[in-house]
Amino acid sequence: MHGEYKVPGGKLVVVDLDVIDGRIANFRLAGDFFLEPDEALGAIDAAVNGLPAESDTKAIADTVRSALPEGAILLGFSPEAVGVAIRRSLASATTWRDYQWEVVHAPAVSPVMHLALDEVLTASVATGIRKPTLRFWEWDESAVVIGSFQSVKNEVDPEGAKRHGFDVVRRITGGGAMMMEKGSVVTYSLYVPVDLVQGMTFADSYAYLDEWAILALQDMGIDASYVPLNDITSPKGKIGGAAQKRLGSGAVLHHVTMSYDMDGQKMTEVLRIGREKISDKGIASAAKRVDPLRSQTGLTRAEIIERMKAQFAGMYGAVPGDVTPAEYAAAERLVAEKFSTPEWLYRVP
Repeated sequence: MHGEYKVPGGKLVVVDLDVIDGRIANFRLAGDFFLEPDEALGAIDAAVNGLPAESDTKAIADTVRSALPEGAILLGFSPEAVGVAIRRSLASATTWRDYQWEVVHAPAVSPVMHLALDEVLTASVATGIRKPTLRFWEWDESAVVIGSFQSVKNEVDPEGAKRHGFDVVRRITGGGAMMMEKGSVVTYSLYVPVDLVQGMTFADSYAYLDEWAILALQDMGIDASYVPLNDITSPKGKIGGAAQKRLGSGAVLHHVTMSYDMDGQKMTEVLRIGREKISDKGIASAAKRVDPLRSQTGLTRAEIIERMKAQFAGMYGAVPGDVTPAEYAAAERLVAEKFSTPEWLYRVP
């Protein structure tokens, strides 16, 4: 069995192994990481051999850590990364390059239509009708998009939302409310087979699926990094956040919203952002929570999206694609039956 795991912001970890009588055998660790002293590699191989094949990532990492010689130095990877690579090998996980990717950047639709498209396109990938896809959002209306489990009245100030022209809609993923003003944010969705993130925890998969975006931002001059669980940030402040849902049908929806030019004062008038919400951010004002991309790049929103599309295509060989008429029709039905209904919006009042 063969497994690979590219550590977000780090190095590639590669493992090869057999399973004999329910235990790991003939284990070999490799990769472009740095490890000192040399004999640490053999110590890791010896420690992993004989582990039960059902060992989870933590158990494997603990075994690797305990086998390291005193003073060992691991650069670009960790015992946990070895555990992830092993679990991916045992689960026959795939890599980005195992797929033919499409990038969709279609004309604007309403926010509620975007939410329906997310569900439809994820299902299309799960059934094999659609290739794995990266889709950038365009819309002509502003909206507050709340997480699947959030309370409407706790998150949104209805008077402020109405005054500033924001509808309120609910997505199928968890996480926090996003104020998505037309022309002021960059939002993308990834629809990927679940095999791409096999062997990873949810926390691991967030950073793994957004590494290409972090690299694109860095190429634009932003010192961007990932802060677990789901924040993209820089030394100048938070840039955006991610949310994810794994469908039982075999695909993962992962979407991200990043601020391009956010009006912080308007955000505090539309969203109910309390002191407890921002207390762990080390800042005094909610208006400073989201740092816009424009101030750090000097690029237009359209230029940023084009740079991101080029980064993704260069890394994974993606080609342009589009949403099909059948997918649009299915999304329109979902809007009518689910996403535009009071029952869905106020399922958590």
